Amino acid sequence: MRRSSVMWLTGLIAIFAATLPASSAQPSKNQHIDRDLKEISVPALERLYAEHRYTVTQVTQWYLDRIARYDGTYRALLHVDAQGALRRAAEEDASPAKAQHGELWGVPILIKANTSVKDWVTSAGWKEYLIPGKKLIAPHDALVVARLRAAGAILLGQTNMPDFAASDTNISTAGGRTGDAYDVRFSPGGSSGGTATGVAANFAVLGTGTDTANSIRQPAANNSLVGILPTRGLTSIAGIHPLDWLRDNTGPLARDVTSAAIALEVMQAEDPLDAWTKGSAEKAEPIPYIKYLKKDALKGKRFAVPWFILEGSPTVYGNGPDAPPQAGAVVPETRAAFMQAIDQLRAAGATVIIDKEILPESFFAIARKMNTRPYRKEGVDNFLRDFGPPQYHSVAEYEAATGEQFPAFMIGGVRPGIDTGAASSQRILETDPEREANFYAPQRKALDEYEATLKRWKLDGFVYPALQIPTYDETLPGASKAGPYSETGWINRIGVPAVSVPGGFYANGLPFGLEISGIRWKDGDLLGYAYAYEQATHNRKLPNLVEKPQ
Repeated sequence: MRRSSVMWLTGLIAIFAATLPASSAQPSKNQHIDRDLKEISVPALERLYAEHRYTVTQVTQWYLDRIARYDGTYRALLHVDAQGALRRAAEEDASPAKAQHGELWGVPILIKANTSVKDWVTSAGWKEYLIPGKKLIAPHDALVVARLRAAGAILLGQTNMPDFAASDTNISTAGGRTGDAYDVRFSPGGSSGGTATGVAANFAVLGTGTDTANSIRQPAANNSLVGILPTRGLTSIAGIHPLDWLRDNTGPLARDVTSAAIALEVMQAEDPLDAWTKGSAEKAEPIPYIKYLKKDALKGKRFAVPWFILEGSPTVYGNGPDAPPQAGAVVPETRAAFMQAIDQLRAAGATVIIDKEILPESFFAIARKMNTRPYRKEGVDNFLRDFGPPQYHSVAEYEAATGEQFPAFMIGGVRPGIDTGAASSQRILETDPEREANFYAPQRKALDEYEATLKRWKLDGFVYPALQIPTYDETLPGASKAGPYSETGWINRIGVPAVSVPGGFYANGLPFGLEISGIRWKDGDLLGYAYAYEQATHNRKLPNLVEKPQ
């Protein structure tokens, strides 16, 4: 595995070599483990290990105990691998002297249920992948999981997610409903809501998410977390069950920017199974990312607000009963929270511009013209080919093996009341004569407009609310199950990086998230902006968990 050049880690390698083996380690007499581990960051946990305050086994058990105590209420996890986690922790405690430890040595983490973990079921939230004798048991790790393991992470379990990640809320046929860590009655957002609730509730130090339209950033915002959507191709999506492989992406969720940055550095790599990652090592900013994390990183930087996010897009959405509130415009309470976040950015030294000429509705309309529906089945077939169980390695083989029909919307069909347009016949992207009109040309045009706007206004990025409306109480009679509305999926369409950071709280105590998008392959710079904002505001607060719903 790549040797990290993180300065603080370099100094710890020699100390880690002296870590006590499990056989000689005595149970800790420290009565302050709750105080020490709640809200802990990766660097702080590594310091505790270096000081021999706790063993990896003790830390892992603390997180497993919290999951056992609280997850019956929040239902963030689909699967807990307590035995495997404790076995791995014991191995790390017993690692020989002078062993080289990775960047996430002894760090308990959560994995989203659409991401392949060897010998675990990759349910993607869908109960039909759990049919006895026909389960989708992963034959090997996805590359991002393999890299997390190699860095020393302790995998605690899989997080709940809506079926195939196809929802803005977090209700699945495999695991039911996940509640928000700040109020279990409210939606955490989807589709990485299980990871978000788990990390916010301190069930792990960090976790993985995936994002096709807003699925890392939106639940991060609803749980006062940092959620990173990297430049498309920085991390591999091979081994992750697709929703729409031409827009899917993966990245970490954490309670602080530093931990998220370390996790992203571990996760990123070129992968022969993911063509989007080819050449990414040369395109990406030099690591370690920690060198970009400076408190004054916002000073002198210029950001703008996409006009269509503030004012909505009635041309695209219309004003019918199925249109988002105000055709996607930011609602008053969210606007107020966002304006306060802008004041905080300005106080930290940034310039923030609001002008109706900056990414107006016409930009949004261009991005929306990208049509990936004809290629969805290709993505699912490729995933099952490489990460399916012996019984099936394609959609057709799944249907033959189980007698179950694959959901139509996953292979080119539509979801009534949700998807727009008609069903599409399925094709292979690179042999489709319409690929330019469907995908490449609209994507290129939207990306060109995004980058031209950055240049024209001399911008370092854009800022906007991670959600246009607050999350809502899902337990009320007649409550919508469509999820909190967020129109940030244009980021996935053009492949630029974005990060959601804690931006404060609404009057009802639910979190507000600020999102910052940046320049392709400048993920380090973007992390620096997020870190400077985090350090200037310290907006995150610990949720008060309950053991039974109120």
